[in-house]
Amino acid sequence: MAKKPDLDDYRVPYFDSKKPKAFDLASIDSASKPFSLGSKDEDRARLSELNAALDTLQDKLHTQRKQRVLLILQGMDTSGKDGTIRGIFQDVDPLGLRIVPFKAPSEVEAAHDFLWRVHSQAPAAGELTVFNRSQYEDVLVPRVLKQIDKAECERRYAHIRNFEALLADNGTTIVKCLLHISKDEQKARLQARIDNPEKHWRFDPADLEARKQWDDYQQAYADALGATSTEFAPWFVIPADSKTHRNVMVAELITRTLQDLKLEYPPAKESLKGIKVE
Repeated sequence: MAKKPDLDDYRVPYFDSKKPKAFDLASIDSASKPFSLGSKDEDRARLSELNAALDTLQDKLHTQRKQRVLLILQGMDTSGKDGTIRGIFQDVDPLGLRIVPFKAPSEVEAAHDFLWRVHSQAPAAGELTVFNRSQYEDVLVPRVLKQIDKAECERRYAHIRNFEALLADNGTTIVKCLLHISKDEQKARLQARIDNPEKHWRFDPADLEARKQWDDYQQAYADALGATSTEFAPWFVIPADSKTHRNVMVAELITRTLQDLKLEYPPAKESLKGIKVE
């Protein structure tokens, strides 16, 4: 009998400063669908169940106002960061949900340290915050473009680990997902944006330049994941060639994360017992 897939099978091994090991991103098949129930219809039905569960869990997180949750989504262009957010949070009350997209640093942001703009966006008590891209852009793009050397990249890995430890120490539960797609799948998605006039707004010619450096970016991702996956801020690799499977797997992961927090609504107020509204 085949082993039932477990989310932790897709967790990147924790970084060990005494015995650092390279992580092989290519060992995970981006076209696999370990959490698919079979058909797209079945997967969509499962996603609907997870959407409903997430709504209740996030409502408890928001009303309790004690804990914080940060979901980080990274991935190559067209990997589906926007689509994942739409797919898994469509039924969640927006009051306690915040989406933070990180673009290229502004002139003001670039004048500060690379974590300056990130820290202010960390979740507040009772908030579920989603980073669409994140601090990891600063160990990916500048590394591939050779704007920073290996030593600076290693320093930034350490800064990120320490930053995430600070968040965790202050009650933030961190989950990081790499939406892992193949080069062929990216080609198809980029072409779809070019062929459909209604999607032209989503196409950036710079994506084609980044695509030319595909192998460099894959190595940069593998190194970043291996150096920053920790017990308090683990990385998970999400096979994402299938959009439906991608959404189901991330929804399963964030649902499990919230369930593990043992969230409850605030206790009833004894002072309200017996009160009748006239």
